[in-house]
Amino acid sequence: MVKFVNENTGFKLSIKTLIAIGIGMATIISMWFMLKADIDEARDLPKNEWNPEWKEKLPVPDISRIEFDMKDELIRQTIMNTLEDIKEIKEDLKRMEDKIDQLR
Repeated sequence: MVKFVNENTGFKLSIKTLIAIGIGMATIISMWFMLKADIDEARDLPKNEWNPEWKEKLPVPDISRIEFDMKDELIRQTIMNTLEDIKEIKEDLKRMEDKIDQLR
């Protein structure tokens, strides 16, 4: 027994179902417009600095030459301290190896 759908076919919906369908449609439509607004806003934000054609739109960094020199000197001093520490560790390791060799 096959039922065909035509203009005389009817169906029943409760008020609760109609309200749920309306709320669902309103939610989807509002999400669509919010997404469009977010995309438009993202187009107006500053661009990525790695693209050369956007370079002129980026702000100039607020770092002075003195600050740069101080940070550079601090980094160089840290590297030299690390080098000294490595030399001390190598000396300690060599002494340990000598002691191990004496015990054998």
